[in-house]
Amino acid sequence: MREMAAQSDESIWGTPTLSDAKRLLLLGSGELGKEVALEAMRFGLEVTAVDAYADAPAMQVAHRAHVINMLDGTQVRTVIEQEQPSLVVPEVEAIATDTLVDLEKEGWTIIPTAKATRLTMNREGIRRLAAEELHLQTSPYRFAETWEAYRAAVNDIGLPCVVKPIMSSSGKGQSLVRSPEDMDAAWNYAHKAGRGQATRVIVEGFIEFETEITLLTIRAQDGTFFCPPIGHRQESGDYRESWQPCPLHPETVTECQQIAKTITDALGGWGVFGVELFIAGAPDQPQKVYFSEVSPRPHDTGMVTLISQNISEFELHVRAIAGLPIGDITLVQPGASAVILATGSSDHPRYTGMAKALTVPTSKLRLFGKPRCYPNRRMGVALALGDTVAEARERAIACASQVTVLL
Repeated sequence: MREMAAQSDESIWGTPTLSDAKRLLLLGSGELGKEVALEAMRFGLEVTAVDAYADAPAMQVAHRAHVINMLDGTQVRTVIEQEQPSLVVPEVEAIATDTLVDLEKEGWTIIPTAKATRLTMNREGIRRLAAEELHLQTSPYRFAETWEAYRAAVNDIGLPCVVKPIMSSSGKGQSLVRSPEDMDAAWNYAHKAGRGQATRVIVEGFIEFETEITLLTIRAQDGTFFCPPIGHRQESGDYRESWQPCPLHPETVTECQQIAKTITDALGGWGVFGVELFIAGAPDQPQKVYFSEVSPRPHDTGMVTLISQNISEFELHVRAIAGLPIGDITLVQPGASAVILATGSSDHPRYTGMAKALTVPTSKLRLFGKPRCYPNRRMGVALALGDTVAEARERAIACASQVTVLL
């Protein structure tokens, strides 16, 4: 490990926009990509932002930007060959992953690996890896491509159950089926909100869990590191607030870390992984842990680390993928995040209430700058600290509630 660190210290990075610059190309330029871009620039990297629409958040701070169809392998290859990046950093799921596999074989560096990007884009791939190859504890599940297979899967799993498209992000397409009358709507929503051309769904048994956490796991050249567990609340499968730390029994934390290391070691590569876990039972005794999902990139619930940790998940990601040491990860104080949502559609969103929002003690705002909005689209996030998690959550929610997205 000392030898690798020495090699990293001896590497030479050029200046952005000059011929010998160290270049990072983002495939996906939303709010998470924007924070990665800013951290990369702080380390002197040249950043190119790529997305499916113009003026995406990361494009507003990058050195250059491209608008392409990221599910089109030819367009993905063209922009990478044109930009000649040192690091190709996927920041969304909907990418032509077969092309990334080919590019990696040709010598391009895909973060964390092309295999990880392809497996985690598809819930079937990552669930089979976790449950069938690594033997991690998960909820019972079935996959279905036809209505008949879907009906059989629901009968096998039993009610209530959760239905999701095998390709989606941020909870899109996810439904809780409580009765046979819910099946049609869940099937239709999964197909409407899923990404790409996939028609398969996953039917999962419903787990009665105490909480759901994100364990940010960092694979770097100097080892594997873990952030304190992050608790979060979801609505319609999408994150609404998160807090750190999430109280867990010490033995539960150890088990969570073992599960996270197992799955991230199997995926390989460097960077931050957002490992999602269900925790059943109260924190005053050892709890049962179920693997849910993993994202091979910074996680939306991890935006709380912009205020709660000495090093945010975005800086940790850039350090790891650039071959820099991670060092100590310290919780500064209990922290929380609460999202700011649009209530309708607009091609000209505006904002009001920021001054009043920032009267909340310790609060911070991040407005993402998305050029258009639609109902329940995440347009910003409020952050706050507290002497306790409860106080931090109360402050973050109070801050977020003052900001209105004008249509």
